[in-house]
Amino acid sequence: MKNDTRNFASRWGFILASVGSAVGMANVWGFPNKMGSNGGGAFLLVYLLFLAIFSYVGLPAEFAMGRRAATGTLGTYENAWATRGEKMGKVGGILGWLPLAGSLCIAIGYAVIVTYVLKALVDSVRGTLMSTDAATWFGEFSTTPYSMVSYHVVVVVGTLLTLYLGAHSIEKTNKIMMPLFFLIFLVLAVRVAFLPDVADAYRFMFMPRWETLKDPMTWVWAMGQAFFSLSVTGSGMIVYGAYLSKEEDVVGVARHTALFDSIAALVAALVIIPTCFSYDLDVGAGPGLLFVTLPTILQDIPMGRLFAVILYVAMIFAGISSLQNMFEAVAESLLHKFPKLSRTAVLLILCVLCLGFGVGMETISKWGPWMDLVSIYIIPIGATLGALSWFYVMKKDELLSAVNTGGDRRRGRLWYSVGRYVYVPLALILCCVALFMGVAF
Repeated sequence: MKNDTRNFASRWGFILASVGSAVGMANVWGFPNKMGSNGGGAFLLVYLLFLAIFSYVGLPAEFAMGRRAATGTLGTYENAWATRGEKMGKVGGILGWLPLAGSLCIAIGYAVIVTYVLKALVDSVRGTLMSTDAATWFGEFSTTPYSMVSYHVVVVVGTLLTLYLGAHSIEKTNKIMMPLFFLIFLVLAVRVAFLPDVADAYRFMFMPRWETLKDPMTWVWAMGQAFFSLSVTGSGMIVYGAYLSKEEDVVGVARHTALFDSIAALVAALVIIPTCFSYDLDVGAGPGLLFVTLPTILQDIPMGRLFAVILYVAMIFAGISSLQNMFEAVAESLLHKFPKLSRTAVLLILCVLCLGFGVGMETISKWGPWMDLVSIYIIPIGATLGALSWFYVMKKDELLSAVNTGGDRRRGRLWYSVGRYVYVPLALILCCVALFMGVAF
């Protein structure tokens, strides 16, 4: 161990950090968007099915592999492939750069949208967002190059500073941010329940329309949302596994992570979908939902300014907790690969890279294509590479030994079969759909 800050201090600290990685702004507009566009209650059932599968095998595998290697993405792939020989280990170490690049690329783009949220929060506090045309306001800063540099610097530098002490920094910040995130959205959900015509939205969300299940894309969208909602990307959750105690059951902590991630998605949907139903708005508005649709609604309700501040504070928490994971995945791998580097030096390198590339993408016209590129190609390929590495390249007994370290229950043939014959094919399907149909999850 490098120092006493390397490992998470408690089980719940680890779970909250993992939930923080999984819960992001995709939960706020991604899940309601997919649910609203794909049958409501029927989509929810399929989503929960895939979530159960991925949290049973995919997420525990990434936790276990990170813990086994005691390092991040690069060392973990090398460690897994090395069970087939030293030369194979070197191949795995090279392939590990792909999912690691995915973490960095999505962090660069993700930091931009968190920058937008910070801008919205500041203008909500000032009151200017409550007295202007939201579409004009959003258009002005999202289409003007370099107009958000100061906000961008605050987001990137602020997030990287929370990583300075490693796992303990991540744990401490998420112990504050995640409970507040859930509390804030529960408050918003209660407020939304008093809007007119929300009963139709609740029926849509929780009364399945079974004919929707005949559409294959409903299953694909639900699978994609479950995959990325859990942050099973072949990189990010590996590094948190590296900080997990050997006494913990990886399947158990994965189950808790999935549970709280699902609650976060549902609570977000209980805010977004009824609001859109009440105001007859498009639930699939994407980023515009946060920066045009919701501000317009908040301008129209009592105490709208207060609820705007509450909403965007929750979004800042969600964004930073996800960024922490992406940055830490890269930082730990670089520290492992180049041991002479200090954590301070690595964080400075990440700061320069993120700001250097990200400042040029602050306009929505550049940010959108960048994020599509990452989510269509890099992330699905990385996730599939991870699934194949654990269940087809790595020796079976070595994988099961890693998964069964800690806890009382022993996983064996059933767990491995679900991973090999259900989880991996689903990952391949998702990857093929993304690559050949150009679907951005």
